[in-house]
Amino acid sequence: MSTRRDRKLSEEERVLWNVIARTTSPLKGRRAVEIPELPTPAPEKLPATPVQSAQVLTPASLTPPKRQYVAHSLDEPTRDKLSKGRLPIEGRVDLHGMTQDEAYSLLLHFLARAHAGGVRYVLVITGKGNSKGGDGVLRRMVPAWLNTAPFRMLVSSHDHAARHHGGSGAIYIRLRRRTGI
Repeated sequence: MSTRRDRKLSEEERVLWNVIARTTSPLKGRRAVEIPELPTPAPEKLPATPVQSAQVLTPASLTPPKRQYVAHSLDEPTRDKLSKGRLPIEGRVDLHGMTQDEAYSLLLHFLARAHAGGVRYVLVITGKGNSKGGDGVLRRMVPAWLNTAPFRMLVSSHDHAARHHGGSGAIYIRLRRRTGI
C-alpha cells in the first residue's frame, strides 16, 4: 500500500506548486524555504533557410506573426454542443498568474497527457488580461502557441469558449485522435 509521501508530483503539479509557493510568505519566526527554479523545455530549432540561419524559438521570444495564420477553428455545431454541455469537457487547465515560460510548459505537458489519455475536448483558461484595458499576454500567446510544431501534433482545432466557460478568457481545444488505437 502506498502512502501520500510515496507519490511523486506530476509536471503540472510541480509547476502549479512553484507558482503558489512563490506568492507566499513564511510564518512569523520561520525561515523562508528555497524554491528551485523550474527547468525550461529545450528550445526548438527552426530549419535553416538559404537566406537566414537557424533561429532558436522560445516561448518568451515567440510573438504572433504580423500576418497571423488562420488557425483551424471549431465548427459551429461542435462549439454549440460544448457550450451547452452536450459534449463533455474532459479536462481543464488554468494558466492564471503564470509567466509565459511556466504557462507554455504546463500547457504542453497538459495537452500531451490528455492526448495520450484519449481525451478529446479540453478547456484552457488564460484569463482576460489586466484591468487597464490591455489584452492579457497569455490570452494573445496561447492561440499563437497552438500553431507551433509541438502543439500542432496534439491540437486539431480551437476556438474561444462560451461566456459561462470564461468567454474570451478561455479556449476550447479539440485534440487530435490518437493513431494506432
